[in-house]
Amino acid sequence: MKWRRARKSSNVDDRRGMRSAGGIGSLGLGGIAIVVVISLVLGKDPVEMLGLVSQVTEPAARSSQPAPINDEQTAFIASILGETEDVWSAIFAQSNQRYPAPELVLYSGQVSTACGFGNSAMGPFYCPADQKVYLDTGFFDDMRTRLGGGGDFAEAYVIAHEVGHHIQTITGSNRAVIDARRRGQSVEGDDGLLVRQELQADCYSGLWAHHAQARHQWLEPGDIEEALATASAIGDDRLQRQSRGRVVPDSFTHGTAEQRVRWFRIGFERGRVAACDTFSASNL
Repeated sequence: MKWRRARKSSNVDDRRGMRSAGGIGSLGLGGIAIVVVISLVLGKDPVEMLGLVSQVTEPAARSSQPAPINDEQTAFIASILGETEDVWSAIFAQSNQRYPAPELVLYSGQVSTACGFGNSAMGPFYCPADQKVYLDTGFFDDMRTRLGGGGDFAEAYVIAHEVGHHIQTITGSNRAVIDARRRGQSVEGDDGLLVRQELQADCYSGLWAHHAQARHQWLEPGDIEEALATASAIGDDRLQRQSRGRVVPDSFTHGTAEQRVRWFRIGFERGRVAACDTFSASNL
């Protein structure tokens, strides 16, 4: 992938190397409540999330030995984010609208967000409360070594997927999920609203790739296969089979491997926002 053809975004906030202190016991009832809230926003298991949160980040303090920063990787992330800004700005301009770009926060281990405390075990995530994407770059190592995905275009797909959640927030396409939760309705399951929300973000990622490729002709042989392999590797069915030894469709939050690949392809092949209406789709 010839990613250097893209413009680098200035909306990258690198917080890697920050000092952390405390444990889950120091969170207090308020902190625990925040962890539960962010887990529900992200479609995670609150009990599992509480078990993962072992430290609280202190944004103002830095350790004496900050985490090493890979300048090449930072440049890559800034370039991919910059291309999402340019592509979505052009799409919004077609409707005479301005695209409010999100900030992307790089962190190591734990991070404080407007949605609560984030943890690297959660993987990349988007916080609608502050409209920021959060990424521990260690996830890219996990993609290669544990999940069976990886590669530069696969990493670009992951970033574009989280930006897709930002698109949902600013356009209101995620209202169905928000309203259902407020009514106390379940949003999980293989045909649930959470799955539809995640598949739409996959489609938006493919849509972005369609327009980015038209702008730069930057894809090389094998790049699309990298993204599809990663989309397949992080399907609910694949992950559940690895962790539980069985698949439980009623607890799906992101869609199957086949669904994630299918909706990325739809976005990439059609390149239209209207094609990504997973909430109205009768067949996911």
